[in-house]
Amino acid sequence: MSLLKLQNGSDVRGVALEGIEGEKVNLTPDIAKRICGAFAVWLSEKTGGKDLTIAVGRDSRLSGPDIAKGAIEGLALKGCKVYDCKMASTPAMFMTTKDDEINADGGIMITASHLPFNRNGLKFFTKEGGADSKDIKEILTIAETVEFAAVEKVAIEEFDFISKYAQNLVDMIIEKTGQKKPFENTKIIVDAGNGAGGFFASKVLEPLGADTNGSVFLEPDGNFPNHEPNPENKEAMEAIQNAVKKSKADLGIIFDTDVDRAAVVDGSGKSINRNPLVALMAAIVLEETPETTIVTDSITSKGLTEFIEDLGGKHHRFKRGYKNVINESIRLNNEGIDSQLAIETSGHCAFKENFFLDDGAYLITKVLIKFAKLKTQDKTLTDLISDLKEPVEADEFRTKIKVDDFKSYGQKVLDDFTAYVQGQAGWNIVTPNFEGVRVNCDEEEGWVLIRLSLHDPVMAINSESDKAGGCGEIKEKMMGFLQNYSELSF
Repeated sequence: MSLLKLQNGSDVRGVALEGIEGEKVNLTPDIAKRICGAFAVWLSEKTGGKDLTIAVGRDSRLSGPDIAKGAIEGLALKGCKVYDCKMASTPAMFMTTKDDEINADGGIMITASHLPFNRNGLKFFTKEGGADSKDIKEILTIAETVEFAAVEKVAIEEFDFISKYAQNLVDMIIEKTGQKKPFENTKIIVDAGNGAGGFFASKVLEPLGADTNGSVFLEPDGNFPNHEPNPENKEAMEAIQNAVKKSKADLGIIFDTDVDRAAVVDGSGKSINRNPLVALMAAIVLEETPETTIVTDSITSKGLTEFIEDLGGKHHRFKRGYKNVINESIRLNNEGIDSQLAIETSGHCAFKENFFLDDGAYLITKVLIKFAKLKTQDKTLTDLISDLKEPVEADEFRTKIKVDDFKSYGQKVLDDFTAYVQGQAGWNIVTPNFEGVRVNCDEEEGWVLIRLSLHDPVMAINSESDKAGGCGEIKEKMMGFLQNYSELSF
């Protein structure tokens, strides 16, 4: 098997365990050894051949310890000093490159985010940030032929970095709130989904005085027995909403498996994720940096744009994919356009002040600082986004493309749809638009976006409407158009 088949955009992803019919193991400890050895070769070339220090962490996946063992062996055999950080978060692994003590040249996180228990993967970091898809291709190409020689001495050291990372968040909250125990007499609970985020309750919230009784699924368990560890998942959000109501908490927090995404639930049990989460972070950032540009993914709502603009900010709606959103915000800054926040509706959120790292725990830290300040004014986070206009309906459906050259076929569908819209009364193409075709639908009081998936032979159709039945009307028109294409499967 070509190792290039393990590339998933800017990550490596594969099947690490048996257990699901039809899914053969293709990411073993030995393959992890080769890929991570290749990362050492690649990074050494980038840094001029210096001796490298690499930190390795993992989430709660069952295959994590074995994959980590292979990864560490590959690095050590290439002469790297390796810090084995054991259970950690993806953002923490990047922060090892900024830490004065470890001062890692690179970081590796072993995770497959919210994917099923049998999957695993690798994320790579340098001091400049996360590897991009071009970097991953180069690393996997090197891994195809990488060779190892015996070394006289290996330098491997265990390091509890997640505790140090957590303490930095505690210090930040104390500094920004001016209080050592800002959450005394406050109940804040966490749903870690049995991933790596349970540390946030014991190492961040409790030292700040919070009562975390009522928190759920903090114990790492790579079987993920309770719900998918994913803030976008309906059952996951219902779990933290129910936990907030049951425990009468003031705030609920949910993380994905490797803690690079998050969402919150207010004291009434109302979820703040997707568009409301984007609005909340935009409100916090625009208070700190007026008029800045907020970069989001393509499926954000019209109401969000109005909310951001009413606060004096600029909404730059870009493409799906957290790396796309982050890189676009970086590009704008490089062109002299201030952009302090890049955020995707999935819960990936990156701040300019924090190296444009998508960090769920840092996102929540910003939320907690604002939460503490609002509490002194007898206000809530929900008050901060009360002016956000939310649609009456929202819908998404997908269609598979049944041809090998799915990108060309999908582009033809998009081109034809652009022409189709010209003949639809009250349908107007939105410009500028950076992904697919987005249309405002006057009669249906909403909008529709049709786009090609970043990596898969799939077209996604998202819509919102401000009237009951509006999304159904939009879908009926869309199906009337799409059914003309025999290579689309519904």
